[in-house]
Amino acid sequence: MSKARSETLRAEARAELARLRARYPAQFRTDWPARLRAALLLGGLIGLAGFGAWQFEMSPARLLYGLGRLGSFALLMLPPSPEGHLGTFVHALGETLGIAFLGTLTAAILAFPVALLAARNVVPNPFAHFAVRRGLDVMRSVDVLIWALIWINVVGLGPFAGMLAIACSDFGAFGKLFSEAIETCDRRPGEGVVASGGSALHRIRFGLIPGVLPVLASQVLYFFESNTRSATIIGIVGAGGIGQYLTELIRVLELQQVAFLVLMILATVAAIDWVSTRLRRAIIGPAAR
Repeated sequence: MSKARSETLRAEARAELARLRARYPAQFRTDWPARLRAALLLGGLIGLAGFGAWQFEMSPARLLYGLGRLGSFALLMLPPSPEGHLGTFVHALGETLGIAFLGTLTAAILAFPVALLAARNVVPNPFAHFAVRRGLDVMRSVDVLIWALIWINVVGLGPFAGMLAIACSDFGAFGKLFSEAIETCDRRPGEGVVASGGSALHRIRFGLIPGVLPVLASQVLYFFESNTRSATIIGIVGAGGIGQYLTELIRVLELQQVAFLVLMILATVAAIDWVSTRLRRAIIGPAAR
C-alpha cells in the first residue's frame, strides 16, 4: 500500500470518528465519576494488601532467607529413598486410596436421595427444599480436616475416621452438585413418561435419572481424584493413610524418605487423573476433561 493511500485511509478514519462524536456525544463523554470509583476501589485493594503484608511481617529479606532454606531442604531430599520401608509405604498408600474411595462412594450414595429432595423439579415444596439445601450448606461448610478431628475423637485414630471425614465433607458438596444437575436436566423425557401413564416415581426413575447419571458419575470420579490428596492431608492429624508417615518423617527431618513419599503421591495422583479423565470421556463423551 502506498504512502498516499495510507494517509487517505487515516484521514477518512479521523473524519468518520469526528462524525460519530458529533452524532453520539454521550457515548464519547468521559465518565469521571465511574473512573473515580474505579480508582478508589483499586486504591482500597492496594491499601488492604499493604496492610495485610505489614500485619504478617512480610519483607523481601525474610522471603530471600526462606528461599535459601528451601533450597537447603531440597538438597537434603536428594536422592529420594524409602530406606528399607518400601512395603510399609506402599501399604500406607493403599490405605490412603481406600479412604478416598470408600469416603467418596459413601458420600455419593447417601447424597443422591437427598439431592432429589433438594431439587425443585422433584420436590416443589419450598419449605422442604429450603430445609434440605440449608442442611447441605452446613455439611459442606465444615472443612474435611475439621471433620477428621471430630471423627478421631468419636471413633478413634485410624482410616475409619478418615473415611467418615471425607464422606461427611463430600456429602454436602455432592448434594448441592447433584441437585443442580437434576434441576437442569431435560424435562421432556419425564413428561413423556407421565403422558404415557407413568407415575411420579416412574418419571424420576425412567425420565430423570438416565439423563443425569453420566454427569453425576463424572462428578464422583473428579471428587475421588481430589479426595486422594485430601486423604493424604487428613492422615497428618491421625486419620490413617500415608499422611501419618509423612508428618512424622518431616518432624524428624528424614527428608530423603519424605521426597520418596511425595513422589509416590504425585505418581498416584497422576495415574488416577489419567484413568478418571478417560472414564469421564467414556461416560459423557469426548468433550469431558
